Amino acid sequence: MSDSTMQATSGFLAQAPLAPHLTGKQKAAVLMLAVGRDKAAKLLKMLHEDEIRDISIAMAGLGLVKAETVESVCREFTKNFESPDGLVGTYETTEEFLRRALPADQVEKIMDEIRGPAGRTMWDKLGNVQETVLASYLRSEYPQTAAVILTRLQPAHAARVLALLPDDYATDVMMRILHMETVQRDVLDSVEATLRSEFIATLGRSTRRDSYELLAEVFNNFDRKTESRLMESMDRRNHDDMEKVKALMFTFEDIKRLPHESLMRIVNEIDREKLPLALKGASDTIRKLFLQCMSKRAGSMLIEEIAALGPVRVKDVEAAQVEIVATIKNLANVGEIDLTDSAGNDEIIP
Repeated sequence: MSDSTMQATSGFLAQAPLAPHLTGKQKAAVLMLAVGRDKAAKLLKMLHEDEIRDISIAMAGLGLVKAETVESVCREFTKNFESPDGLVGTYETTEEFLRRALPADQVEKIMDEIRGPAGRTMWDKLGNVQETVLASYLRSEYPQTAAVILTRLQPAHAARVLALLPDDYATDVMMRILHMETVQRDVLDSVEATLRSEFIATLGRSTRRDSYELLAEVFNNFDRKTESRLMESMDRRNHDDMEKVKALMFTFEDIKRLPHESLMRIVNEIDREKLPLALKGASDTIRKLFLQCMSKRAGSMLIEEIAALGPVRVKDVEAAQVEIVATIKNLANVGEIDLTDSAGNDEIIP
C-alpha cells in the first residue's frame, strides 16, 4: 500500500463535499468498502486513531450505497492522482498556497500552528508541551475543561501536570475525571478549537525561552543566603509565580529525589575533586547516596577527604554544589538522565 494512497484516503476526511449527498468522511468510508476487507485493513493501520474513528462512524451510517455512487467516488479518488509525478506537500508549498488565498497575518497564524509543538493531531501536540507550561494554562480554565484535556494525555504526562497545580484545584480536576460522563464529540471539538486558537498557536509563535525556566536557573546559581532572601521577597509579591519557579528549580539537596541509576551516571560525570567540598556541607542522606554509588574503597577515601578538609567557607561549599548541579542539568538536557523520574518522592527507605 503506497503512501500516496494513504494520504489520499486521509485527504477525503478533511475534504469539503463535492457531491451534495456525500461528505469527505462518507467518501472515505465508501472507498474502504470498495477496496475490500484485506486492503481496507492495511489502509486503516496507516491512518491515525481520530481518522479511523471518523471513517468508522461514517461507515456505520452509510446504509445502502448505489453502484453508480461507488463508481463516482472511485473515479474522484483516481482523478486526484492522474499526474505521473504525484503530489508533494511541504511547509514551503503549503505556505505558498495559503499566501495566494489568505491575508498575510492569517497565513502566519496558520503556519505558526502547523509548525508548533510536534504532533499530528492537536492532542499529539499537547502531549509534547512542557508540563509547567500546560499547568500554567490550565490554572485559568474551569476544572471540567482541565479534566477533559488531561484525560487525552498520557498518564505520566498528566501526573506531572497535576503535581504542579494547587492541591484544591488538582483534587477538583481528579474528581471530575472520576465522574466524567462520555464526552460528546461537539464538546471535544470545542475544547480542541480553543486550545488551537488560544494555546498551541501562541506557543508556535513564541521563540523566547520560558521566563520561569530562566529565573529557575538564576535561582539555582544564587548562594543560599541570597536565594532565601529573594525567594521570600518574591513569594510575598506573588506566591503563584514563585511556586512556578520553585517547580523548575533543581538544587543539590534535590539529588535525593533521583533514582540510583541516574546518580550512578552523575558520579561518573562530575568533577571528583569538587565532590568532597560539595559533600562537606550536605546532609547525611546525600552523602550516603553518593557512597552507595562507589566501591567500599572509593567510599572510604571520600570520607577521609571530607574529614581532611577541616573548616571551609560556606560560599566555597555552595560553589562546588552549584557546579555539580550544573553538570546534572547538562546531563538532563542531553537526555542522559531524567530529573522528573522521582519528582516529589523525597522519602528514603533504609
